[in-house]
Amino acid sequence: MKPRLFIALLMVACLVAPARAQGRAASVQPGGGERSAFERPADPAEAPVFYVVEAGARVYAEPDASSRSSARLDLREGVRVLAEEGDWSLIERNNRRGYVWSAHLSNIWIRVDKSDRELYVYRGAELIRTFPVDVSASDEDKERRSRRGVLDEYRIPEGEFFIARHNPNSRYYRALLISYPNRAHARRGLRQGLISEAQYEAIARAERNFEVPPMGTALGGLIEIHGQGSGRQRAWTRGCIALRNVHMDELWDLVHVGAPIIIEP
Repeated sequence: MKPRLFIALLMVACLVAPARAQGRAASVQPGGGERSAFERPADPAEAPVFYVVEAGARVYAEPDASSRSSARLDLREGVRVLAEEGDWSLIERNNRRGYVWSAHLSNIWIRVDKSDRELYVYRGAELIRTFPVDVSASDEDKERRSRRGVLDEYRIPEGEFFIARHNPNSRYYRALLISYPNRAHARRGLRQGLISEAQYEAIARAERNFEVPPMGTALGGLIEIHGQGSGRQRAWTRGCIALRNVHMDELWDLVHVGAPIIIEP
């Protein structure tokens, strides 16, 4: 499933949440946290979208690791979950069905509203956490690498990204690296003559493969969600999103590498 299609499907799920909320309950799953249970959809195309968080996760014929294995899943591949049976999820992939250990799947995604200075965490269609955040001095979309001391160039990028890496040793407590620059920003940078064709291709390839994009171009990089925030929604960062450390701990435990993140103006 294409990265942009996957994010779009998660956004659609959010919009139709009220219509599907009936019959949903919370269940504790291996790996910590709660997970939304749901009734088996009549149409597989209506089933919620999850992504794979364990490289080489296997698909089995039955909800039993000793049963026949029919496939391996790619890291961050998108699948539809039709039902849950204990620790297992019945999935559909390429019009075929099988069982995957539920701990190897996630449907957590993040939305950041720069104007409201809030970070929202969703599990599929369900909003599960809201955190106040500190933001950059400028509320404009990021366009190029910031020059030291020029506050207006310290900007948070807008668009669709994914969490590219966990950094437990950040100078700002803990940090989640955002996959900026993405292909959309690279396309604009190419038009404006900020990057070369080769740099554009490298950024596009990283997005397709869910890898850390090149961050040494004129577009800049190293945009993170990190700790050491005030919790008072202040504007002081150099293009990053800052949470209180206690909130960063919560987010750290919820979010896997590859989790989609949408940053809005």
